[in-house]
Amino acid sequence: MQVLIFKSWYYIYVMRFEKIKYYLTVVVLSLVGSILTTYFTCTGCHSNFYRFSWVTIFSTLLWVSLWIGNGELTEFISKRVSWVKFPVQRLIVGVIATVTYTVCIVLLIARSWEYFLNFSFGSYADIVVPSLLITFIISLFLHSRGFLISWRASAVDAERLKKENVKAQYDSLKNQVNPHFLFNSLNALTNLVYEDPNKAAKFIKQLSEVYRYVLDTREKELVSLDEEIRFLESYLFLQQIRFGDKLKLEIALKNIAGQVAPLALQMLIENAIKHNIIAEDQPLTIKVYSQDDYIVVENNLQKKTILTEDSSGLGLKNIKRRYEFLTNKKVNIKQLDSMFKVELPIIQNT
Repeated sequence: MQVLIFKSWYYIYVMRFEKIKYYLTVVVLSLVGSILTTYFTCTGCHSNFYRFSWVTIFSTLLWVSLWIGNGELTEFISKRVSWVKFPVQRLIVGVIATVTYTVCIVLLIARSWEYFLNFSFGSYADIVVPSLLITFIISLFLHSRGFLISWRASAVDAERLKKENVKAQYDSLKNQVNPHFLFNSLNALTNLVYEDPNKAAKFIKQLSEVYRYVLDTREKELVSLDEEIRFLESYLFLQQIRFGDKLKLEIALKNIAGQVAPLALQMLIENAIKHNIIAEDQPLTIKVYSQDDYIVVENNLQKKTILTEDSSGLGLKNIKRRYEFLTNKKVNIKQLDSMFKVELPIIQNT
């Protein structure tokens, strides 16, 4: 905890130092630029040090206000209006904000000089127009930089999410072919062969359906709800045979159009089975139903103190990452004292 606090304070200190260094650089460059501008444009100031100084200060204050002010304004707008999602809107808002700020700050400083120092600038257009031209040059650089940074960040995030989606799909596949699942299925089948050969034959068919579906969808990002439900029925048949009355399943998914990430529902049910006690006196009840635009997987909470199967704890994280890649809607996770619920967005067909 102390290390985390130290790192946070160190990061804030470094960021503030970089900000101060940037401001000082702007002030120095503005001062140098103002001295040169005053020398070449105000010939009457050469013999009047008082006037030369105040014109230079005026120019410096104007440059600093326009440079830093427009920079902060650009950063503020970019945080609220994305270049990547709303480029036209971002450009219009940026131009309007820049022009408004520039005109207001120029008039404010000019009026202050006239009021307090009795300076006469003549026509304000002679100050406002050059200031706008300089501002647009600076803003063009700042806006272009902001757009490129946003575009690069978007491209990096998209690539990251794509890789995480592929990894999550691989983890889903690995989760189905891991030794625990296969061992439990074969163990249940062994007992079933002697007790009920017909049900054993159906068990084998459903097991093959599960593996066929896993292999068929390993490269798909989305599947229809109908496909996922058919797979889920096969998977749940295997689990029902394994646990019997200790596992109670309530599935209410009919006449629902849309798509979901393949194997996501199965992973949630697998997590519920893996992390909760399942016993005659403590049956596990899993409900799968639709609510608004979400598929809800809900179970009563009776956590195991010791897991009998390996668990990396990445199942829910993988599902959330996959849905970040697929939709803007978030996966909702809710845990109460006696209930655990996950809501998966239904992705509408396009």
